[in-house]
Amino acid sequence: MRKPYVFRSLRLWLRPGIHIKRWLLALILGITMISLGLAYLLRALYLAGPYPAFLYWMTLQFLPHAVRAALFGAAGVGLTVWAFIRLSRSLLEPFTEPGADVAVQLYRHRQRQRGPRIVCIGGGTGMPSVLRGLKAYTANITAIVTVADDGGSSGRLRREMGLLPPGDFRNNLAALSEAEEITQRLFQYRFPEGTGLQGHAFGNLYLAAMAGVTGSFEQGLLMSNRVLAVRGLVLPSTLELVQLIADVQDEEGRIKRIFGESLIPKVGRGRRIRRVYLEPDTPRAYPEAIKAILNADMIIAGPGSLYTSVIPNLLVPEITEAIAASRAVKVYVCNIATQPGETDGYDVNDHLATLESHANRKLFHYVLANHHIPRTPPVGEGSEWVPLPREPHGGYQLITTDLQDRARPWRHDPVKMGRALMDILHSRG
Repeated sequence: MRKPYVFRSLRLWLRPGIHIKRWLLALILGITMISLGLAYLLRALYLAGPYPAFLYWMTLQFLPHAVRAALFGAAGVGLTVWAFIRLSRSLLEPFTEPGADVAVQLYRHRQRQRGPRIVCIGGGTGMPSVLRGLKAYTANITAIVTVADDGGSSGRLRREMGLLPPGDFRNNLAALSEAEEITQRLFQYRFPEGTGLQGHAFGNLYLAAMAGVTGSFEQGLLMSNRVLAVRGLVLPSTLELVQLIADVQDEEGRIKRIFGESLIPKVGRGRRIRRVYLEPDTPRAYPEAIKAILNADMIIAGPGSLYTSVIPNLLVPEITEAIAASRAVKVYVCNIATQPGETDGYDVNDHLATLESHANRKLFHYVLANHHIPRTPPVGEGSEWVPLPREPHGGYQLITTDLQDRARPWRHDPVKMGRALMDILHSRG
């Protein structure tokens, strides 16, 4: 039989770690001291002379002492608990969702605040899925984002204003926001043709405006983390305006060099990417990103475009060195489907070998991959499901599970991925 709502709510208020019992105890002690003071006053009045009639009836003098004590005690406890719950609801109402149980929300908030420190490294459209899945477990999330994007609205703002490309920051801020649905819709809104702002996403313009208000993109991003009530932080891997360069090889073995992140998947179709580089080749890492990596309990790379979203972060030397030095649990989340122009024909081992060749070392302990392969091919011309290897490359611990989003099977389901990643972390704990 399901417990009544009041008892379930009261049980949560009294759970350890919610930081309520200590203040409730202080409140009860205060009320008790006030009651003792009133009792001394009433006793003094009682001994001083004739007992006033109204006081006789107010204090229930016509009842035995034990009955009076029980009645006043029960009424006092009930009134205190009722007043405390109603007061807490009134105080917290502006900060809670309509119709939600305040005790449940406060308990979950405390649990997330004490959650593990997790760093996610990547960019593009894959990284927000990880963040959505993890933010239910912890508020201590740091998303470290690539700054090599040079296409679309981000590329225009980068060229015209000298800003770091805001697109990937926009997507990850929205994913970590408390009000994710409306923030996502607002940030993804693109102005139509004929407005003078055609092609620009509102979120990109917002970050550009914050950079202007605060004096720098860095400060604007940090301010946005607070303004948007983000559960965690979104940080750049470097503050330098880097360019991504790729060497691709055609079927005849000829090497072609491609300049610019946005061109690599287009020109790379029908060719195989041999290596990607950054220009300048040794950018300085953002200090807060290094600090987050070294203090992390878990470091996650991917999912996302292997060559244009994940690897550019690992080409920042200090980022790679910090990952190698960290004692965190390190996981690479492999893509579900191949990306035309980047990872045509790749299996899980190809992803791992590519990561190692660019980082010049083995960085990750675990590989999380999808094992549910549908019969129908993924959406997208030339895209295929990423097959699992018989044996994982280089001694990695391969963990496979169903990670697919049922509506879009070529993408990861945030809930499944969050649960799988937390299982990995707890298995090491």
